[in-house]
Amino acid sequence: MRKGSVFIAALVLAAPLWVGAARAAPTPYDGSWSVSIITDSGSCDRGYRYALHIKDGRISYDDPSFGVSGMVNPRGQVAVTVRYGDQVASGTGRLFSDYGEGVWSGRSPSSQCSGHWEAERRPGVNP
Repeated sequence: MRKGSVFIAALVLAAPLWVGAARAAPTPYDGSWSVSIITDSGSCDRGYRYALHIKDGRISYDDPSFGVSGMVNPRGQVAVTVRYGDQVASGTGRLFSDYGEGVWSGRSPSSQCSGHWEAERRPGVNP
């Protein structure tokens, strides 16, 4: 198992922000994003960069071995949870027209980590 690998998502994301958002619809944030995950505390690797996709406000990742569930609401608020084996990470934050930022935290049976994330839109790339 890759050390700290589940912590990628917290990027970029905890679903309580969208209890009332049952329908998925296109958002101004739909498209592909380059997301940097930076560890500020804990024993995880220092950083990662991933290509995440948003379609109809739903966040996805191309590697099916990661369970990514997350949403971006019409105001750009982000909430995401990522699972990889027995590791889990959650993050929250905000997207703007072409960039975003937020915080994350994660845990595995042997460690806990937290940090921040930064995102930038990848122009001309759609999910």
